[in-house]
Amino acid sequence: MDFAIPAATEELLARVRAFVERELYPLEPLLFAGRWAEVEAAVMAGREEVKRQGLWAPALPRELGGMGLELVDFGLVSEALGASPLGHLAFGCQAPDAGNLEILHRHASAEQRARWLEPLAAGAIRSCFAMTEPGNPGSNPVLLSTRATEVPAAEGGGWVIDGHKWFVSSADGAALAVVMAVTDPEAPPHRRASMLLVPTDAPGFEIARNLPVMGDAGAGWFSHAEVRLAGCRVGPEALLGARGEGFAIAQERLGAGRIHHCMRWLGICARALELMCRRAAAREVAPGERLADKDLVRAWIAECAAEVKAARLLTLHAAWTIERAGWRAARAEISMIKFTVAAALGRVLDRALQVHGGLGMLDDTPLAWFWRHERASRIYDGPDEVHKLALARELLRPHRE
Repeated sequence: MDFAIPAATEELLARVRAFVERELYPLEPLLFAGRWAEVEAAVMAGREEVKRQGLWAPALPRELGGMGLELVDFGLVSEALGASPLGHLAFGCQAPDAGNLEILHRHASAEQRARWLEPLAAGAIRSCFAMTEPGNPGSNPVLLSTRATEVPAAEGGGWVIDGHKWFVSSADGAALAVVMAVTDPEAPPHRRASMLLVPTDAPGFEIARNLPVMGDAGAGWFSHAEVRLAGCRVGPEALLGARGEGFAIAQERLGAGRIHHCMRWLGICARALELMCRRAAAREVAPGERLADKDLVRAWIAECAAEVKAARLLTLHAAWTIERAGWRAARAEISMIKFTVAAALGRVLDRALQVHGGLGMLDDTPLAWFWRHERASRIYDGPDEVHKLALARELLRPHRE
């Protein structure tokens, strides 16, 4: 197996890293201070430079204005962008838009493409994905309470949606919400729900609040909303794909999406490890003695480096498998990387915070921000425990048959 990164990809990664360090690192203090309006304006200006350099939307097909990268190459780009909280947003490949673009590209009608896909691909609008509900466990997605009732054609057709969603990431300022709702409650569990494209200015669609995640409610793209849909009516053209195909469509955005997330987390790990090494080498704890002279700190650094390397190789292998055989063939690897990389991220950030001492608790470095916002990595897109159980079930299957 050839582990070499092609020269063209290395050159691309160097350009991406240079932009992130030169243009985005200086904006981070504004983000940490909650000055979202200033950050957004600067990032939007930076997007124009990204487009001029031909780096816009690395994962999007070329016909949609993207770079059309294969999954392994995009994974490497995602790692480079993950070093900054602003990386993916600046390059037009941020969640949840990246996943929504993927399913719109595959399932949108001509009308839906013109109204939603094309402006979303160009970065002219943002979107959100409304699935999780406060009254139901996110670990069991067939338990949905939100209902979409079909309106008879004689009454104009369409759907009336009633429900309560939360952790609707980036709903604040989004133009479109992709809503998972039960349309056929008597159907088999995985055929009950459909996806509906709901304009966020539709009557009955209300953002109740931005959720205070570890005390930080955020704003704009950096937020997670609680949303209520009360008699929210949309036309028949709102249905994405076939009726009852909501779960199948949702699965399509998860395989590649987990590669994106895991490589982003590995980019965070790399930056946290670099900051840990810098701090250990510079911090004097006694005359002539630095943190890096302590055996325990050295062990932490070595362990973190090994964990990150192992998680990275596992993730790239999963991406390689998806490229060649599809996401179904990589189901075991996808489960593995979800809990392996999330756990490595938690340990690396925790040790980096510890090495920084009191400084690590402040927003003078990105470590505290990363900790607040990435602890959820072990919960969203399926809790670690669910992935471990699913993997174990597959591994045990041949021994029980």
